[in-house]
Amino acid sequence: MLIQFILRIPITKIRNQPPVSTPPTGLVLSTKTSAAASGQQAAMAIECLVLGAGQEVGKSCVVVTIGGKRIMFDCGMHMGHHDCQRYPDLARILSATPGATDFTSAISCVVITHFHLDHIGALPYFTEVCGYNGPVYMTYPTKALAPLMLEDYRKVMVDHRGEEEQYSYEDIQRCMKKVIPVDLKQTIQVDRDLVIRAYYAGHVLGAAMIYAKVGDAAMVYTGDYNMTPDRHLGAAQIDRLKLDLLITESTYAKTVRDSKHAREREFLKAVHKCVSGGGKVLIPAFALGRAQELCILLDDYWERMNLKIPIYFSAGLTIQANMYYKMLIGWTSQKIKDSYTVHNPFDFKHVCHFERSFVNNPGPCVLFATPGMISGGFSLEVFKRWAPSEKNLVTLPGYCVAGTIGHKLMSGKPTKIDLDKDTHVDVRCQIHQLSFSPHTDSKGIMDLTEFLSPSHVILVHGEKPQMAFLKDRIESELGMPCYYPANNETVSIPTTHYLKINATEKFITSCTAAQARDGLEKANLLCGNHLSGVDGDEKADEGILLMEKSRAPKILCEDELLQLLGTERHSVKFEPLLSSRIEEAETTIVDDVASE
Repeated sequence: MLIQFILRIPITKIRNQPPVSTPPTGLVLSTKTSAAASGQQAAMAIECLVLGAGQEVGKSCVVVTIGGKRIMFDCGMHMGHHDCQRYPDLARILSATPGATDFTSAISCVVITHFHLDHIGALPYFTEVCGYNGPVYMTYPTKALAPLMLEDYRKVMVDHRGEEEQYSYEDIQRCMKKVIPVDLKQTIQVDRDLVIRAYYAGHVLGAAMIYAKVGDAAMVYTGDYNMTPDRHLGAAQIDRLKLDLLITESTYAKTVRDSKHAREREFLKAVHKCVSGGGKVLIPAFALGRAQELCILLDDYWERMNLKIPIYFSAGLTIQANMYYKMLIGWTSQKIKDSYTVHNPFDFKHVCHFERSFVNNPGPCVLFATPGMISGGFSLEVFKRWAPSEKNLVTLPGYCVAGTIGHKLMSGKPTKIDLDKDTHVDVRCQIHQLSFSPHTDSKGIMDLTEFLSPSHVILVHGEKPQMAFLKDRIESELGMPCYYPANNETVSIPTTHYLKINATEKFITSCTAAQARDGLEKANLLCGNHLSGVDGDEKADEGILLMEKSRAPKILCEDELLQLLGTERHSVKFEPLLSSRIEEAETTIVDDVASE
């Protein structure tokens, strides 16, 4: 069977053009075409089922179907819920997967972007309770630090709150044994068709953006990332990739932050003012991430100002965390790496371990207490003790999800907070909110999106009004279709099929010769100062696409096709008619009609 198309090929799009005098044979021309035109299977779509972080911040979990492969990106929990809404609705995976009998057959792999609980908190539940037994990928630092975060959270929920245990310490250990660690820019062949690759995301130690590709369809899931470096981490870095889809966080979709130095000065000024007046400063922070950033900042400031007021860290977990930070120095910022040979910046001179008995000690101090957001645990216990005093300060260094005490404090200074129907806390302390968040701001999101230039964008991990604003910006300023689905909604993204075509030597020669002529014409225009035609329409050459059954398609010249078919060239010539001849022909027609 012979199928013929006449194509107008932009000659500037042909890759690896040879010199006109010595064109090689067998060059490949990559042309973008629909699957229907190429006779191949229908162009596949990327299906995105958002199970978490849809129009909210919390329990990140997106299941993407690409080329028949199903990838789960993150498996987090929501810090503001203590019921069935805490975890993603994982049962929807099976209902959306015809023929799947369990999660292992439904999911090709799980990829975790970093160790924060809203991205990994449900993973032991998914593997050990729900029974998923397939591959789980994360970076080496994430694999090292995730068990610490998971066990610390489990203790807070079960030992301190008395909640029903969702998974045990043994479940966490078994879950981690299923993890396959990956390095940055390491290409992982999950199976014959699916390829994934991790890129540096900043945000926290070991955080990664994930590139996934099946056939011609490719996408990036950012997880959380930061486009500006801080004191201990660098800015996100990724190659320029050809993408059908970018799924990006949008935590600060409308916010453009002040300079880092201005925020640091404001934070230090507020802390110094409080302790100088005899007050206590509570900094609710997770043991990994912002805690190290702020400890470096305060430790340096205390040294310069020669302050003797104690800085405490409540969690014994921090000792283990700092040990890992020292071991994984290669994942930190260039400044940390450069200074490491002289001094390890995670050996804090002024930061001490905190005992619970210190809570009621008189005198000023600074305390880092876990967890962040005052979502429970020791930070909540200290808040209840210190909040009634006007001398004290609670400073919230990052984003707090809805439903937490931190979010209530950020939403406006309340005079009283109800913890439950029987427990109330009088809030007379100062509240200081300052964004030391490791998330990128709206400028960073726009910069990354413009750099990658995907065909489509999906926003997750943000608040609905801000996401709507950012969607309009992306569509109007960058011209990319953008979506922000809610939890449990599915978005279908069309992809493009690329057909590789062999080009004959004669066709390549004709194209390059046309380019040479075009270049000469442009030079002449420039010499004559006639600039209007220099940047005109793209020049094109014509060829014939030959597609035969069981053979690779190729593009050739008309003469080559005639030779292949064993036929001669035929042409039809049109002779222009003069006006006198037209009048004569019309008169003849009228006479013929009259005679009838």
